[in-house]
Amino acid sequence: MDFALTDEQRMLEETLTRLVADQVSPEQRRAMLEASAQEASPLWRTFAELGLLHMPFSEDVGGLGGDGTDLMIIMQALGRGLVPEAYLYGLVMPGQLLALCANPAQQERWLAPMLEGEHQLALAWQEHSARYDAFDISTQARQQDGQWQLNGRKDVVMNLSHAAATLVTAQLPSGKVGLFIVPADTQGVTLRTYRTMDDQPAGDLTLNNVSLPFDCCLSEDAQDALANVLAQGRAALCAEAIGAMETACDQTLAYLKERKQFGLPLATFQALQHRMVDMHLHLEQSRSMAILAATSLSLPADERDYKIAAAKAYCGESARFIAEQAIQLHGGMGMTEECYVAHYAKHLVMFDHNLGDSDYHLETVSDQLDAA
Repeated sequence: MDFALTDEQRMLEETLTRLVADQVSPEQRRAMLEASAQEASPLWRTFAELGLLHMPFSEDVGGLGGDGTDLMIIMQALGRGLVPEAYLYGLVMPGQLLALCANPAQQERWLAPMLEGEHQLALAWQEHSARYDAFDISTQARQQDGQWQLNGRKDVVMNLSHAAATLVTAQLPSGKVGLFIVPADTQGVTLRTYRTMDDQPAGDLTLNNVSLPFDCCLSEDAQDALANVLAQGRAALCAEAIGAMETACDQTLAYLKERKQFGLPLATFQALQHRMVDMHLHLEQSRSMAILAATSLSLPADERDYKIAAAKAYCGESARFIAEQAIQLHGGMGMTEECYVAHYAKHLVMFDHNLGDSDYHLETVSDQLDAA
């Protein structure tokens, strides 16, 4: 198959590469991580001006109609620069659920301002005992006194501290999956925020007799939409991991060429050359799997989920391998904050746990093969 990019896609890739190189140096990234969560960063406003916030959404909801390949290009560029903006968790995933489930009034209230860069959202789907299963839900929602009442807890909600509102999944009395939007200032909501291992903002969300008006219910049957969005999120994560793996390989090779031992560059030692080859083999095989994931989003659900699970499992194993090799080839300094490859390594290790780890997705692949 021909996987060559179109002229427009090449322009998008070149523009993003220049933007990330100019605005996300290690020092600039550190400043972004330390900045207040109350207002949009200059980089996020630039994303809005360039139309990057509109790109992944259909024209029906005010987007630019980008497909899986366009999203892959964006996420690869963000991964190469280790960009700390919550493009996936604060925009794409909650935004796609709004596009699929919300009525026009709800989209006008929450989706349209988000596409203009005015706020970000979060998606709370993960629970403590569910082990990555988005449909093993203990959070409950029921109607009472003309309102919806929610009780439960969601764990590891990405971008929680930066979100103007959080989309929450809950089990309805009918047995179906409900989807609700909970504004940040809602009474009865408790947040415990923290940073993940790779410095991404996250938190746990507790809902204690939270009362919501009926117009905060986005859907009373959101299972298919949630599965669609999780598949898109996993494909996007694979693309982001490719970008991070590329940079980790490049930085490691540059270090081996510069660092000398016994009067010779480390890159001249055959054993280390073999390890670099292994890193690049994992990278290129993962790139093929990421392309498979990006081009599978329009397939029927069973085939889509099978291929994306295979891609996520393989990319997760490769990401951990490249992270470990990069640290070892840098030696002791590879573990320090000052060595930038350490930040890529932490991000790649964390990638394997986001939206399901390798073991979880291998089980999905195995179950699909057994069923076939």
